[in-house]
Amino acid sequence: MSLKVHEALSWASSFLAENKRESFAAELLVRHVLGGISRTDMMMRMHDVITADEMEQLKSAVERHVEGEPVQYIIGKEDFYGRPFIVNKEVLIPRPETEELVEHTLMLIQEHFPLDNEIKLADIGTGSGAISVTLALENQRLDVYTVDIAEASIEVAKENAQRLGASVQFVHGDLLQPFIEQGEKLDVVVSNPPYIPDEEIAVLDTIVKDREPMRALSGGKDGYDFYRRFMKELPLVLKEKALVGFEVGAGQGSTVAEMLRVTFPGAYVYVKEDINGKDRMVFAVIGK
Repeated sequence: MSLKVHEALSWASSFLAENKRESFAAELLVRHVLGGISRTDMMMRMHDVITADEMEQLKSAVERHVEGEPVQYIIGKEDFYGRPFIVNKEVLIPRPETEELVEHTLMLIQEHFPLDNEIKLADIGTGSGAISVTLALENQRLDVYTVDIAEASIEVAKENAQRLGASVQFVHGDLLQPFIEQGEKLDVVVSNPPYIPDEEIAVLDTIVKDREPMRALSGGKDGYDFYRRFMKELPLVLKEKALVGFEVGAGQGSTVAEMLRVTFPGAYVYVKEDINGKDRMVFAVIGK
């Protein structure tokens, strides 16, 4: 018996809900098996018959998600700042909160470097390239570098940069060490580093802790390992006038802000809440 698209969608939604998964994922998976179509196209095809092959693909995809594989890895992409980014098990799935980090960074750059023709910016922790690629596309004045310790992540980000037409220089290395070794100075450093305390990782949803790369999640015993390293390395690479923007975990804002104040006395440091009212970003404006 052949099913129509709306019937296949209803089955997938119910099956996911019964297995304690978000039923909304059904729509993403249906659109994927129908050829990566838009939501509008799917709505227009609701009464079309879904082929046997498409139904088999849908069943397989739904079962993979029930078993714990993130939807984004199954469909191979996630939207960020209005653009589709390729993702796989080598990279953290971009989160909506990180879009706010990018947006505020762009605003600060415009405010503090209004007349500079070229601004040297480094995104530390490349991942999918969501931050670096977006910044490069949104502000043509930026000379964007991005660093990651994992070459597999860099390869994913390079593909995203190429597909989206972004000019980004990729560096394989550990935090700011490549710039320190070369004696290079930066105007802006932005990062969404691993910040989850080790004890909290154990209680994360299995879709996150068992599938997304641990190197992109673990911030050490208390979650601050990478921020501590940044405080040692940032003074070695920043110009006298510079900007720093971090994403932080909920409840970490005041601690990271104090780290920056101690490291850069006289800097204007503040915590910015995300759209849900959680302290999600910390910024430092250094020099005038």
